[in-house]
Amino acid sequence: MTPTFRELVLTFARIGFLSFGGAAGQIAMMHRIVVGEKKWLDEPRYLHALNYCMLLPGPEAQQLATYIGWLTHGVRGGLAAGILFILPGSLIMLALSFLYVLGTGTTLVDGVFFGIKAAVLAIVIQALIKIAKRGLKGPLPYGLAVAAFLLILLFDLPFPLIILGAGVAGALAARVAPQLMGQPGGLAVAPVAAPPAGAVAGALRTALACLAAWWAPVLAAVLLLGPDHVLVAIGLFFSKLAVITFGGAYAVLAYLAQAGVDMGWATPRQMIDGLGLAETTPGPTILVNQFVAFLAALKDGGALPALLAATLGALMATWVTFAPSFLWIFAGAPFVEGLRRNAALAAALTGITAAVVGVIAYVAVWFGLNVLFASATRVSEGWLHFVRVDPSSLDPAAALLSALALGLVFGARRGMMETVGLMAVLGVAVTAGAGMW
Repeated sequence: MTPTFRELVLTFARIGFLSFGGAAGQIAMMHRIVVGEKKWLDEPRYLHALNYCMLLPGPEAQQLATYIGWLTHGVRGGLAAGILFILPGSLIMLALSFLYVLGTGTTLVDGVFFGIKAAVLAIVIQALIKIAKRGLKGPLPYGLAVAAFLLILLFDLPFPLIILGAGVAGALAARVAPQLMGQPGGLAVAPVAAPPAGAVAGALRTALACLAAWWAPVLAAVLLLGPDHVLVAIGLFFSKLAVITFGGAYAVLAYLAQAGVDMGWATPRQMIDGLGLAETTPGPTILVNQFVAFLAALKDGGALPALLAATLGALMATWVTFAPSFLWIFAGAPFVEGLRRNAALAAALTGITAAVVGVIAYVAVWFGLNVLFASATRVSEGWLHFVRVDPSSLDPAAALLSALALGLVFGARRGMMETVGLMAVLGVAVTAGAGMW
């Protein structure tokens, strides 16, 4: 069923406002709406699009939204879906950045965030279970998921290496023992379909247009403000970050935190606060980029008024973070669609999906520990890396709210926004009560 353009716009505007829970929750929500409710795509095509987006640098959930829009209404559909997916969260993050630096509404905002974190933890766990059920169909995918989880948790192995190894393992298994991948024996390898007539030229034109749009604001900042201005530095830094963010926001947060602090753009405490803002607003977690850029330009805006410079810095970071995603989708999707029935590639992507399940499981554990404990730090001893938790730092209120959120999601089967709204109200009540004692 192909939606009208108006229906596509309204649906992704709704998704944009409801996309809490990071990539895992957003991907699960899009699956429920696009495949389950609207039936715009069937399961295999949705998973094919998801697997391709998992291979790309940048925010995979926003790229998946763009891909779905492109499949249904071409370039204009991709632009509409991709922009609407990130616009609500970006505007909310900008407003919260103003509140953060101006210091108003602290109790209310902290309370809302405190409650939403508990809800997000439940939503991420629910999304992990759903994605695992869809993506793990045989013994090897389960093994790859566990291996990916352990390799990140204990050895801090880079995400690109994990997905490359999982893809190779899946492709090899499909040839020698397809039953390990949950596939019937004797699976034939289909030929790779040639791109449609004109697809190469069209993809090249689109790629060039996206490339020009990506760098236009950076060039404008160089011409208007000079090459040493903070807006130029923001544009260059976050453009580089957009190209190396394989595996989503969590794969690059350590680098962002280190570089942001080293450049004097944010303190370690501000980096943690920015992640908290990004986690509890709709849209990709990588919107933390916008918060860091807001602070950077606020401190060093030159002749520009401080808040104007901060706003322009936030907009610059958002643009160069997400513009490359449109390039990857519009230039690559026509060719990827021609590979949908290639069995070897399908098996490789199945292996990659399994590895991503393990990565999301690690993110769920990391996020859960940081919600429940005040002291949860990642430490290294030789080759081994692990999270050290101080049991005495357990936050009883956070644990209670998290348990309630899990009960609402899994026991009462309440919807996402109902759970988020109730947890936000309870978070404000708990925070206000704590302030009175």
